[in-house]
Amino acid sequence: MPRAIGQVDESKTEAILDAAAELTALSGAKVSMEAIAKRAGVSKQTLYNRFPSRLEIARALAARRSDILTQPLRSGGDIEAVLTAFATGLLEKIVRENVAVAFRSVALMSAETPELADAVYQAGPAEGLRRLSAWLAEQDRSGALNVPDPDAAAEMFAGMTLGHSHLRAILGVNHPSFDIAARARDTARRFLRAFAV
Repeated sequence: MPRAIGQVDESKTEAILDAAAELTALSGAKVSMEAIAKRAGVSKQTLYNRFPSRLEIARALAARRSDILTQPLRSGGDIEAVLTAFATGLLEKIVRENVAVAFRSVALMSAETPELADAVYQAGPAEGLRRLSAWLAEQDRSGALNVPDPDAAAEMFAGMTLGHSHLRAILGVNHPSFDIAARARDTARRFLRAFAV
């Protein structure tokens, strides 16, 4: 079906983000716009029309990851199952996917391009924490949990889940092997005991 005049082809936007994610995982955040366009199979003009800079691509990638990771919070259902699914997503992203190069690259560039680091953090991890905090506040209002400070609790849950995984990824240190499903389930159960009504 042909597109209407002015209609954006979302498949090209997704191809650009997929290409940027792949190249960033391989080469870090300094990957060129030309390389992204080539990998995505789009013209540079198409790329720049959608994302005027690497900063915008980095922000969009972080937002997309945040949407995927926080999906369990929107699914409803049993509280323990939601938290377990959320924790599983965090662990799989850090431990199983090749994010170490991208993490290191953003960390190294943060001194010279703090706006890039801030954009990535705000659209990704900070947005994930905001959504988790809002979800925890809902659980508190409904009486399912006792969460007097949802922001602190959200940060606590992320910390309990990840442990040193982020630090290992940034430093390029291998992750010790562990059962992701068991760790996620255990974290959710311990967190729920801490905030039980």
